[in-house]
Amino acid sequence: MDTNPPPRDRYLSAMLLSAAGDALGYRNQRWEYCPSGPQIHRELQELGGLKSIRASLPDWPVSDDTVLHLATGEGLATGKLQDELYHELARRYVAAMSDMEGRKPGPTSILGTSQLRPGEPGGYRIPFNPSGTGCGAAMRAMCIGLRFPRPSELPLLVAVSVESGKMTHNHPTGYLGSLASALFTSLSVQGVPLELWGSRLLETLPLALRYVRDTETDVQPHLDSWGYLQQSWERYLSERGLLRGSGPPVFTSSYGAAERDVEYARWSLDGWAGRSGHDAPMIAYDALLSAGDSWEELCNRAAFHGGDSDSTGVIAGCCWGARHGLSGVPKGNYAELEYRQRLENVADSLYTLAWGAP
Repeated sequence: MDTNPPPRDRYLSAMLLSAAGDALGYRNQRWEYCPSGPQIHRELQELGGLKSIRASLPDWPVSDDTVLHLATGEGLATGKLQDELYHELARRYVAAMSDMEGRKPGPTSILGTSQLRPGEPGGYRIPFNPSGTGCGAAMRAMCIGLRFPRPSELPLLVAVSVESGKMTHNHPTGYLGSLASALFTSLSVQGVPLELWGSRLLETLPLALRYVRDTETDVQPHLDSWGYLQQSWERYLSERGLLRGSGPPVFTSSYGAAERDVEYARWSLDGWAGRSGHDAPMIAYDALLSAGDSWEELCNRAAFHGGDSDSTGVIAGCCWGARHGLSGVPKGNYAELEYRQRLENVADSLYTLAWGAP
């Protein structure tokens, strides 16, 4: 049996809270580049706490994460599929790079978009990149799960998340992060228990591998680099007691901001938590597992930590919004967001494409 339509406002909250998680974790460059979660939490209290923050310009812009997430969402909102969609996404990613002043796009996203040639045969594909392991594909892919939310649409979700991810991060650790973010958002919409998400990701990886084998002209570099994300997730899920998809998750008794910094850095590829395609969705997932229905606790864990805090915040915020809506979220965190109207338009269009008219 396929999924029943969720309330339309869940799509709105997913898009708005993805941008809120981004803006809060970014804090106009200040917190994304802060290595200390405890320092961020001290500064947050000096601001009066989360409830006192009005996430609006000029102090709380969205980062490159939301600009590129919007590019994905607005491309999907055209209703195009397959090659037409991929060229549309490539065109929008290239155009989005003109809106990066003060947003700190990653070097791999900059390089990847410079290599795209939308409209030309094969122009949405770039060469394999041995260094394309970053989170830039993962942090813009959540809305793919809003567009293709049904279990029966999993092959489409795999294809679109992999192809869109490869447009800048053509390395399995990069583009499988895109798959993870899209899949987790679709599972949010479906109402699948959180404890199952990690095992569902592992179950989906063979579908992604089959897709890459079927579509790549030179598949060997992908095969050589394939195992890292899967092995990282298997270790994480084993530590949480969730490898077989049963719960509850296991957490240490002391898991405050300092302890989370240590854990998150331990999962990372290079010591900068959330920077890579495997650990940005992982940190977001870890925060979702432990935050329950508390937006404040989600932000504490996903957006206010040492490392790439906006990229983990944008993923977690989208999934949390799709599950919980806006209830309990301080209005100031989302009411005056930069690009709010575009976020609302994308939410409305994707809901209509996914589920039809209300």
